[in-house]
Amino acid sequence: MLAQPIADHESPIADSADLAGILREVFGYPAFRGAQQSIVEHVTAGGSAVVLMPTGSGKSLCYQLPAIARQRAGRGVTIVVSPLIALMHDQVGALAELGVAAAFLNSSLPAREAARVERELTSGRLTLLYAAPERVMMPRFLEQLDLLDRSRRLGLFAIDEAHCVSQWGHDFRAEYLQLAVLHERYPSVPRIALTATADEHTRADIVRGLALGDARLYVSSFDRPNICYRVHEKGRDPRAQLLSFLRGGHAGEAGIVYCQTRRKVDETAAWLDAAGIAALPYHAGLDAEVRQRHQQRFLREDRVVMVATIAFGMGIDKPDVRFVAHLDLPKNIESYYQETGRAGRDGLPADAWLAYGLADVVNQRRMIDDGDADEEFKRVQRRKLDALLAFAEAHDCRRARLLGYFGEKMEAVPGAGPPRAGPRPLSGQREHEVPSVGVCCGNCDNCIAPPATWDASEAARKALSCIYRFRPRSFGAAHLIDVLRGKATDKVAQFRHAELSTYGIGADLSQAEWRSVLRQLVALGHVAAEGEWNTLALKPSARAVLKGEQQVMLRVPSDAPRRERLRRAASEGAARTTSADLDPDAMRRYAALKAWRSAIAKERGLPAYTVFHDATLAEMARRAPRDRAALGEISGVGAKKLEVYGEEIVRVLAACD
Repeated sequence: MLAQPIADHESPIADSADLAGILREVFGYPAFRGAQQSIVEHVTAGGSAVVLMPTGSGKSLCYQLPAIARQRAGRGVTIVVSPLIALMHDQVGALAELGVAAAFLNSSLPAREAARVERELTSGRLTLLYAAPERVMMPRFLEQLDLLDRSRRLGLFAIDEAHCVSQWGHDFRAEYLQLAVLHERYPSVPRIALTATADEHTRADIVRGLALGDARLYVSSFDRPNICYRVHEKGRDPRAQLLSFLRGGHAGEAGIVYCQTRRKVDETAAWLDAAGIAALPYHAGLDAEVRQRHQQRFLREDRVVMVATIAFGMGIDKPDVRFVAHLDLPKNIESYYQETGRAGRDGLPADAWLAYGLADVVNQRRMIDDGDADEEFKRVQRRKLDALLAFAEAHDCRRARLLGYFGEKMEAVPGAGPPRAGPRPLSGQREHEVPSVGVCCGNCDNCIAPPATWDASEAARKALSCIYRFRPRSFGAAHLIDVLRGKATDKVAQFRHAELSTYGIGADLSQAEWRSVLRQLVALGHVAAEGEWNTLALKPSARAVLKGEQQVMLRVPSDAPRRERLRRAASEGAARTTSADLDPDAMRRYAALKAWRSAIAKERGLPAYTVFHDATLAEMARRAPRDRAALGEISGVGAKKLEVYGEEIVRVLAACD
């Protein structure tokens, strides 16, 4: 039976068998995943919950299924609070395909259509209504909720993207702070708050800000084992690095490329398009109609790459995004995890690719320091940035580092093996074994092609000593490297830096190698980049390095081509697409099903994946059901879709014989 509900006046609505029946009948799934069953049972019974579950793990089902069960039991409509118009459209369209009565209220609706939705809400015909937090807090909307509550037809509140309530988080929205009024105004109505990303601080804010102190906390694993995490040092032409990555494993696949500025988005999208990749820009500076058109193309076409600022992505429910690339360093690990989590929602192999350099570290620190926030907020943001830099500069398993940030310990992957020796050491340096966190995931760059590290203590002391001898002036990285390498430039002559004892003492390292050293010294907090010109200054921790009291172990700059060869060798034979393990006959059926789905989606004005996911089509192609009964046994084929599409699918498959 169900867990004891928080709202003790309610009697049990359905037992586990009933809920499993809805799961199979409506959604077409044979079984719950992970913590879904426990969450669904608790919320259906009238309990409140805070759910932390990674993207692609089925968060939406945790409130959609209880909404259906509670509506069938006469408990009323579920109000879904979401900040995202695009998500509302997609979710309502997908629910309509399942035969579930759902609607949304947002600024995209004309007045007449909004009035119709309000009538459906008050009449009790809806199972779910999606609305933005601003809409929910409007006096008129609250009056409608009052009416539903008095007639006991207000069944559940689902608050999606709940991390938006946290002022410490990466996507704070002030209107979320008002949502605690739902508990004050409707104390008997259960609530479920959901997010894919929240550290301990943000979790506490969710509980406090939404008045969910009595709610059960469900924290699923943050691991996305199908995503391969890779970080590269920026070379002279980061866009060329990106193009090599795309052509090397993602030609013709959908993906997202994040850039920090609007100008860089526009330039990168145009550059990729000229290189033969269907790339579209997306940022807040574009006309709303253009943004909407680009978003629809990305959602409904198979081969589009979206180049965007962080204005794009939250709530984008496209399952077949095969990669997320960052051409600039994100603000923190929460942002990175949220953005990379948009890849591989279907559970199939996907890549998270990041290129960053010294300028990225400097820019992010400067944005924090120059911001208008109070010093406590800046302190927290610096800590979050430091955690991301530690992840980017890690010598060991990136997945273990990422999960560790969220308080999760990763278990070793059977057969993955320990870290191995990496690429060549720096000029004149001795290669060292990679320090290990004790696990190897087998699916990040450091585990596939582990980096070498070297004892950079002497090089670090040279750089720090040179910065010290520049006083009382300070200079940027380029001039520091010129002095260390003994380069005779006009600037060196102007400031008589050839007379310094540190002039030329670093000639054994190349300019690229010194930039790698300085980037890592900044990331480690021994050096700060200050002011408008990003001049370098010593931090307090530099003293221990200069005195020889602290060893400095740094990564050897990666040999990108070698790493890529090793990655491909390690993954040789692994499926990169749903169809990789289909025989020729099944591949022919799969292609026919995709063509049929594309035509149906276009006719109905829906993204293709809301008709059927690729994985479901692949299983149809593999099993080739001859009748509707056999088709109904395939995961992802619910009763409504079987009724609407069953005969057509059987006919398409038969035509392939």
